[in-house]
Amino acid sequence: MRPELLSESSLDGLERGVLALDVNGQRHALAVSATVPLLTVLRNDLQLNGPKYGCGLGQCGACLVLVDGVPARSCVIPAGGVQGRQVTTLEGLPQRFNDSIARSSAAGAGGVAADGAGGSTAAVKLHPVQQAFIAAQAAQCGYCLNGMILSTVALLERTPQPTDAQVRAALSHNLCRCGTHLEILQAVQRAAALMAAPAP
Repeated sequence: MRPELLSESSLDGLERGVLALDVNGQRHALAVSATVPLLTVLRNDLQLNGPKYGCGLGQCGACLVLVDGVPARSCVIPAGGVQGRQVTTLEGLPQRFNDSIARSSAAGAGGVAADGAGGSTAAVKLHPVQQAFIAAQAAQCGYCLNGMILSTVALLERTPQPTDAQVRAALSHNLCRCGTHLEILQAVQRAAALMAAPAP
């Protein structure tokens, strides 16, 4: 499922103005053109360097962000196309996880404690997926990890216990040229275990 974003052609004629973007739980008012790629705004205007410039064609996954929880290629999305939507970058994952724990606690639905201690809601510094990628040593150069991690977060939010085939399908549009694919697959399964039953 892909978010329905405004295409660049639908933004033709919009002048430079103030865009209101919700990124990592914060509202930003930016004086940029609505047609500037979201990646450019994230990196240059908001100083968020998690999303990387890779191919510039939306094919490698290095620029991946979550738009309303759905993976999206920020190098080919005009910034104006995400107004009114929640954008999450790699830097925003810990807050996203902490917020989901707080919502679960407030709803009385139980859920995983943010610190893994069954009931406490101390804030995490890294999302469990980030922790799993570090523990599995799933990086060599690290350039692809932004897309791999965000794709994994989206996968585990919709499929908490994915099969190997589901993991491969979810990550198939993220390119890694270093050959750490086995470690990345192990990291995803480790992350699923951490999110399902974190160690105390």
